Amino acid sequence: MPDLAIHDLQHSGLKRLDLHISGGSTLCLQGASGSGKTLLLRAIADLDPNQGEITLGEEKRSTLTAHQWRQQVIYVPSESHWWKNSVAEHAKNWSSIYLQALGFESDVLSWSIKRLSSGERQRLAIVRTLSHEPAALLLDEPTANLDPDNSLKVEQLINHYQQEHQSPIIWVSHDAQQCKRISDTTFILNKDNPDER
Repeated sequence: MPDLAIHDLQHSGLKRLDLHISGGSTLCLQGASGSGKTLLLRAIADLDPNQGEITLGEEKRSTLTAHQWRQQVIYVPSESHWWKNSVAEHAKNWSSIYLQALGFESDVLSWSIKRLSSGERQRLAIVRTLSHEPAALLLDEPTANLDPDNSLKVEQLINHYQQEHQSPIIWVSHDAQQCKRISDTTFILNKDNPDER
């Protein structure tokens, strides 16, 4: 049950901050547009230059390569990225249980990326991420492009994964009701006074 701890994180566009997310818990990150929510997740994932120390359990980010860190702490952007022709090519071990949980049959793996709607791409990006069995998740509006039914399915699947793996999760959401459903703590990010509730 590794905790995700952010110590003295410094990044241009963000106020210096500390955060602690216990293993098995979810922090819902909210804030106005431009407050730095995506910048924060990208900094934690070591996708942008930043300073400070981040630990996952006993492991320090500073002792790992960026690739090793991102295999354990996976960032899921609000718009998924696909770089090969078919769905199957994007991961080795697709879970049929996870696919079914989000409304797909296994034949979706043979589909061309070009035929997928934006909502299908986003749901498959969630399955793709979970297939890598991350120790921690950084979710940037993962249900923003989904209808209420599919949003609920994503929430339930991520909750199921978290219960099994006791992963710490930071989940960006503009939806206050969603935050109540999925999180243990809400953190309001603004450029002047970050506020934990």
